[in-house]
Amino acid sequence: MREHRFQVALREPFGESLVAVREGSEVDVDVRLESVHEGILVSANIDAVAEGECGRCLIDVSLPVEVEFQELFAYHSGEAFEFEVQDDHVDLEPLIRDAVVLSLPFQPVCRPDCPGLDPVTGLRLADHPELDTPTEHDPRWAALAGLQVSEDQGTDVASDADPKRD
Repeated sequence: MREHRFQVALREPFGESLVAVREGSEVDVDVRLESVHEGILVSANIDAVAEGECGRCLIDVSLPVEVEFQELFAYHSGEAFEFEVQDDHVDLEPLIRDAVVLSLPFQPVCRPDCPGLDPVTGLRLADHPELDTPTEHDPRWAALAGLQVSEDQGTDVASDADPKRD
């Protein structure tokens, strides 16, 4: 068993679109390599910082990325394995890239309750609360607008006329 801790500067960005770990960013890798009967068991913790834009208000965001993974690199045995030991070495780059990219949020936000942009002016609603636009209600649901449900009724909607009930 061997344990290693190192930093790697990325040669290409990990991620796309709104958020990614940028090229040149440092990625901290804490890896444990264990010899097992079938091959080499790799356990790793990855720490990095992803940068991008908030999906609602488009300001710059910086998000911590913390990922763990465990994978078996098999010795050549004639069976098909996704990862194999090549000349007594294991290539961790594809695993690290996949783990980091899959952990990135699809729609990153600067904060969970980010109100986004004003649809008319394009200003950030968080900076201009006076621009809070009234919500428009779908007219198809207008009949339910006056519905009042008391706590003692709960979700029981069965009718009193149902003779099978009781």
